[in-house]
Amino acid sequence: MNTERPGTEPLGTEPSGTELPGTERLRTEPAACCICGTRDSEPVGCGPDFEYRTSPDSFLSVECTHCGVVYLDPRPAASEFGRIYPDDYHAFRFTEAEFGIVYSVRRRLEARRLLRALRDLPTSAAVIDVGCGDGFHLDVLGQYGPPAWQLVGVDVDPRAVSAARRRQLVVHEGRLEDLDLPDESFDAALLIQTVEHLADPAELLRAVRRLLVPGGRILVVTDNTGSLDFRIAKRRHWGGYHFPRHWYLHNERSLALLSAHAGLEVEEIGTMMSPVNWVYSARNALDDWHAPRSLVNRFSLEAPVALAAGTAFDSLHQLAGRGALLRAILRRPR
Repeated sequence: MNTERPGTEPLGTEPSGTELPGTERLRTEPAACCICGTRDSEPVGCGPDFEYRTSPDSFLSVECTHCGVVYLDPRPAASEFGRIYPDDYHAFRFTEAEFGIVYSVRRRLEARRLLRALRDLPTSAAVIDVGCGDGFHLDVLGQYGPPAWQLVGVDVDPRAVSAARRRQLVVHEGRLEDLDLPDESFDAALLIQTVEHLADPAELLRAVRRLLVPGGRILVVTDNTGSLDFRIAKRRHWGGYHFPRHWYLHNERSLALLSAHAGLEVEEIGTMMSPVNWVYSARNALDDWHAPRSLVNRFSLEAPVALAAGTAFDSLHQLAGRGALLRAILRRPR
């Protein structure tokens, strides 16, 4: 993949130890800012698919000079989805059997976070999880939320949908924008680690807006480019890049701009603690520097010691409003 763009210098395009010589390169397409639609940008980071090694390509992230959105340009074509999201992708199989104590701890933490975000909903509220993956968050709400809540999921990947349905959840397969769901039929929506994966996040937010009752709320959680971990590791190793699966990444300002662009009101926006990007930034660097595989593998979603250390470290930054993830509550205007 050619990472040079007119008017910029190539950034970090040297071969990496994680590349796969001889593997076919991905088909790609150009991208633009998801808010202003321009390609007026500056390069900020470049790297390979450190986590899943799905191709030998290096990927370039750029920052819009108008809106501050960080995005992948060029990005994989839609025809490559099955390749860049392999069968062992974590969102398809986040289970207690696979992740042990990490799964149990996260489940309790997510229950508190979700119920706080969805406070004051009617006892018979309808909640839709867009980009629900294997249904983890819906399953949490089913266990800890009011029993009369109507819980529905949507995901584009049939592997994720199958995994969610094995949890006995109601899940629709396809793009929300294309599904025939009735207007004003949901009280709340979840977009947890979803908007960064989309070719047009504003289009999805407008589709969610249509489904919400007036005053209905959306919980958005996404990676934070206003965080210290981004500042430290942005040139190559930042875990939030998740090359090449994260296409649009935000700070507080750009997420607020995106929300307004989609016709939504921002009720609150801030950050939340997460160890994952810290852990994967370290893992990516170690992998890139050819550290022993036994050391690299100590930094993953299955590694409770590394996650605990990342949690403690990011908690300090969360106190200063610089947590690793953005958390926003958006509303459909009444």
